Amino acid sequence: MTMIELRELLGWCTLINIGLLVFSTLAVLGLKNSIIKLHAKLFGVDEQAMPLLYMQYVAAFKLLVIVFNLVPYIALRIMS
Repeated sequence: MTMIELRELLGWCTLINIGLLVFSTLAVLGLKNSIIKLHAKLFGVDEQAMPLLYMQYVAAFKLLVIVFNLVPYIALRIMS
């Protein structure tokens, strides 16, 4: 795999993961009440704790996308 192919792969991975991040964030914010009830029943978690868990999920996902997709992509763009 050449540097150009790797850069393109990381670019597409970054784009797809940011799209998933935006979609999941909008779903959590837009469908908050129904998702909270569903997940509270599924996982046996108190409904009051769910918003904090959602924000922790979004923050962790965002951090992982930045560290493993965006930063390597930017580094390869700088190198080429």
